[in-house]
Amino acid sequence: MANTDISLRELKKARTKLTLYEALLSLIGDKMFHELMLEDICRHAEVSRVTFFKFFQRKEDLLIYFMRVWLTERVIEIEVGKKRGFDAVRHILWCVAEQAKRQRGIMPSLISFLAQMNMHPRMPVLSDAEVRMLFPDHEEIGAQEPDMYLMFRQFMMEANTEGRLKEDVTMDLAIQSLFTIFYGAFLTANLYGSTEIETFYENHLQLIEKR
Repeated sequence: MANTDISLRELKKARTKLTLYEALLSLIGDKMFHELMLEDICRHAEVSRVTFFKFFQRKEDLLIYFMRVWLTERVIEIEVGKKRGFDAVRHILWCVAEQAKRQRGIMPSLISFLAQMNMHPRMPVLSDAEVRMLFPDHEEIGAQEPDMYLMFRQFMMEANTEGRLKEDVTMDLAIQSLFTIFYGAFLTANLYGSTEIETFYENHLQLIEKR
């Protein structure tokens, strides 16, 4: 779709914001987020600190922005691939493992930040320009705020309908287990110094999935 219905000012703002987001992905590598200096991010994006704070109230908001974009990309892939139940869960978990191979520092940084916040953050609202640039051809989904709880609940309801959820696992326990697996199994793999994150995820999924 052409950008003629979005003002040049909004397009420029969106491009600048995405440049900062891409600077994060380019710089983090094996580093933890707290090791990245705001000055380095701004220098890489070729913007000033003043400009940065026009888009993000604090440096850590870039992590939440990453989570928003990353989750939405997974929602689109699941929708396009018509994945359901545990197949959808595995898609998300395998994407975490692949992300860790490209930028090892970003997932543990996100988990650490969420633990410090003691809550799951509200996802940022994206402008029409951001949605169009980030998710071309999938703007309707891209504009929606992803909710991990609702996603996991839907997947487990589908798994239950398909007869793939163990009989002694309640819906609440299944959803709680997915959050524990998503974050906890990843950290366990890191503690063991393993790059086989998929294996840790698979071992934990066996606790709730009927084989």
